[in-house]
Amino acid sequence: MCGIAGIVHDESTQPVDPALLERMCIAIRHRGPDDMGLWVSGSVALGMTRLSIIDLSSGHQPIHNEDESLWIVFNGEIYNYRELRRNLVAVGHRFYTQTDTEVIVHLYEDYGPDCLHHLRGMFAFAIWDTRNRQLFLARDRLGIKPLHYCHDGKSLIFGSELKSILRYPHASRQLRPSGIVNYFFFGFVPDPETIFDKIQKLPPGHFLLYRKGEFTVRQYWRLEFNNGFSNTSEEYLVEELLHILSDSVMAHLMSDVPIGAFLSGGIDSSLVVALMARHMNRPVKTFSIGFAEDQYNELPFARMIARQCGTEHYEEIVSPASRNLLQDLVRHFDEPFADSSAIPMYYVSRLARKHVKVALSGDGGDELFGGYSRYVEGDATRYTRWIPSRIRGGLFRALTLRLPEWSPGTETLRHIACDNTERLIRRFSRNLSSIHNQIFTYELQRQAKTTDPSPTLLRHLQALHSTDTLTRSLYIDTSMNLPGDILTKVDRMSMLHSLEVRVPILDHILVEWATRVPNHLKLSGNTTKYLFKKACARFLPPEAIGRPKKGFVLPIRRWIREDWVDLVHELILSERTLSRGYFNPQFLHRIYSEHQLHRRDHTTTLWVLMILEMWLRETEDTSNQDLFLSPSNHLATHQPNLS
Repeated sequence: MCGIAGIVHDESTQPVDPALLERMCIAIRHRGPDDMGLWVSGSVALGMTRLSIIDLSSGHQPIHNEDESLWIVFNGEIYNYRELRRNLVAVGHRFYTQTDTEVIVHLYEDYGPDCLHHLRGMFAFAIWDTRNRQLFLARDRLGIKPLHYCHDGKSLIFGSELKSILRYPHASRQLRPSGIVNYFFFGFVPDPETIFDKIQKLPPGHFLLYRKGEFTVRQYWRLEFNNGFSNTSEEYLVEELLHILSDSVMAHLMSDVPIGAFLSGGIDSSLVVALMARHMNRPVKTFSIGFAEDQYNELPFARMIARQCGTEHYEEIVSPASRNLLQDLVRHFDEPFADSSAIPMYYVSRLARKHVKVALSGDGGDELFGGYSRYVEGDATRYTRWIPSRIRGGLFRALTLRLPEWSPGTETLRHIACDNTERLIRRFSRNLSSIHNQIFTYELQRQAKTTDPSPTLLRHLQALHSTDTLTRSLYIDTSMNLPGDILTKVDRMSMLHSLEVRVPILDHILVEWATRVPNHLKLSGNTTKYLFKKACARFLPPEAIGRPKKGFVLPIRRWIREDWVDLVHELILSERTLSRGYFNPQFLHRIYSEHQLHRRDHTTTLWVLMILEMWLRETEDTSNQDLFLSPSNHLATHQPNLS
């Protein structure tokens, strides 16, 4: 696992300053503290920081092909690289390392962009073609690994993290108004945008070609739901699921360094650990985080699975995060990011890194197999769906206008009044889409052009040929929320501690298989993840399968009301916050008051606003020279090799 960065100037006569590339790599050296490699050739520069996992002795990057006409920097793991290497050797390619990185450069030599269809793994990489003077950037199918880029009219700059690009002196730090709006509704800035106006994320399943100052972004893979197994027996599908997942877990165990697993106590990570135990010839090292509050603590279930699987188990109890830690995390994400489970992910990654260099996680099961409670239709909509939509919409919307905003049931009435698409938009925007015109100031509405989250969600759905509510929800979760939220959280918090995390449930072979499973085997009545739970029953005790889902959930509600009262007020209602002119002051005062008076639970919205304000202050209070550099205690110093 690594961090990558690079610069290509449009003018071939303009040389790249090697010191600038080095600064870009230093900004992300937490991603790869074992080695640093720079390659500079005139107007082109590629750099990387390496976390050595495969071929520890000879895997120094950048890596080239036989005649040095192609150069690559790579972040990720290719799990089928040994098979690909054998095939490439058979047709005459010569290798000088044992790495999966070198396999990619030879595949590109033979297949060009179509090389991506041969790769099984997680990846973000850049290849410079010296003959055609062309840059090729690519990101894996699900967006497990990040990649950002910026074209300022004179150069294309790329990096694993925003902090690397922001070391480039001409990179714009101007905020994107639509990024602020989307962050508020979703808790992150969805691909392809970033919070910065001129910097983009390369979306999952896409590649970028850059030549002579012009670039194109193309999609090479997409999710397609087709219910191809509609006539296949349930028992057969359970067997197939276990077979494919077991094969994926075994492939993800490839490593030349110690490997372990996160164990939350939920069924996804528990099944991954159970399968690891079957494939490994030594006890699996497992890592769990718990809380003092019983309703949030899953350590007893994690211990139960650890005992059953005979793992070497480690755990920690998490207390309310300090302001210093919150600021550290806010700084490290580079843009506002409000998934509070980043806090336990920080702690479990820190714990794991003391014992291993690679950890497997159970992420992806909910998005593929229907595990979220929001997929279950509520009683209110189930019992009112017989009312014609025009009557239902007019009647219940009229009722909400007569009730005080904090009245119990107001949100339920709004939800009933919506059609299926409107309900989906409400679910994914925390039920705030119907009042979006009340949330933001007129000036931000004008700059962002729209403060309605609907266009962002509908844009993700435009390639999906389905009106089925569950299918559309699964698609948004997998194509938008998974890469933008879950995988971003895992990548940043694990790489902050120089820990590689792998996600075997998101192996693209399993993902493509899961999209063919009929919806009634994902959501059966009120039972979420029906087929997956059937598979889990082969390995896990009943008490681990039938209980409500928790995951790395924090007691944020109590922390906001009790431990962080002064901090919340300062970040939400201080003069410094209100003077920014982003949010309607009446809206901010109302939700703060309702929350403190226990009239309505605004925990998530308050948390989103807190993180945004902390991030804005961080960008203002940090000097340009040190903007978004990682905390010094996470860094190790290494001398780069300049080719």
